[in-house]
Amino acid sequence: MGSAGLSRLHGLFAVYKPPGLKWKHLRDTVELQLLKGLNAGKPPAPKQRVRFLLGPMEGSEEKELTLTATSVPSLVNHPLVCGPAFTHLKVGMGHRLDVQASGVLVLGVGHGCRLLTDMYNAHLTKDYTVRGLLGKATDDFCEHGRLVEKTTYDHVTREKLDRILAMIQGSHQKALVMYSNLDLKTQEAYEMAVRGLIRPMNKSPMLITGIRCLHFAPPEFLLEVQCMHETQKELRKLVHEIGLELKTTAVCSQVRRTRDGFFTLDSALLRTQWDLHNIQDAIRAAAPQVAAELEKSLGPQLDTKELPSREWSWESQGPSSTLGPERGAGH
Repeated sequence: MGSAGLSRLHGLFAVYKPPGLKWKHLRDTVELQLLKGLNAGKPPAPKQRVRFLLGPMEGSEEKELTLTATSVPSLVNHPLVCGPAFTHLKVGMGHRLDVQASGVLVLGVGHGCRLLTDMYNAHLTKDYTVRGLLGKATDDFCEHGRLVEKTTYDHVTREKLDRILAMIQGSHQKALVMYSNLDLKTQEAYEMAVRGLIRPMNKSPMLITGIRCLHFAPPEFLLEVQCMHETQKELRKLVHEIGLELKTTAVCSQVRRTRDGFFTLDSALLRTQWDLHNIQDAIRAAAPQVAAELEKSLGPQLDTKELPSREWSWESQGPSSTLGPERGAGH
């Protein structure tokens, strides 16, 4: 495998992060599996060198010794002498998922880490399914957090929930236009809106571009959220605030990312597939779409990005309320 395998390890790919797994542990596991695959190849045949070895002279009855030129293998570069050929790979991390969350997580290998910066600058949206539970509130908005309050929810209907979600989407869409610094009366803004390319110019709080209820069976409900510049904690807080708007309380029982930009669940490698062969295939399969989507979003800017460090991440800090973004909040 050796250098030939390494030459194909430059690009982006997605894995599926299960709940309960820290992103650092995931990244280290992927790196370890890649190194294991690269070093598993058969080492090249050792070079031969001439050595003069001391031995008995042929035909000598007195057992005289003599030096004989002999070809022997040079073991200087053998793995048992100098160790494995590959000991480190640059694996970059895209938009993180916290410990409790699960779903699509994008990684970059080698020169592919540059593309992580491009993905960040493209401000691509991400999809989540968020599961809520009516009737209680906790200190961290999670189902298993410290219980703060219990409430009734018999008055909550699907129609009331849909009305709250429509209000949230409307307020965030107005904020998206505000943070994009576009004049909607111009032809350029109109064309960008038609192509779905309106994006914030710089930092912003969490922006929700779409939200709807997929399933409603009190006390449980399931939301589909399309957003950008979010953290999973903000999505859990969103469930809490939806509960308050419904004159009750709610906690979040699950956050699952189903799409990150142009990577979906279908393209995400399961834990049993985190090996050299499957990752190479994933990088190769994703490359055309990665190039096309980034060219569509960034155009000529693509060649001006700097290589991010190994610790590169995009943590964002949103506004105090997720129902309506506040201008000036960081991301």
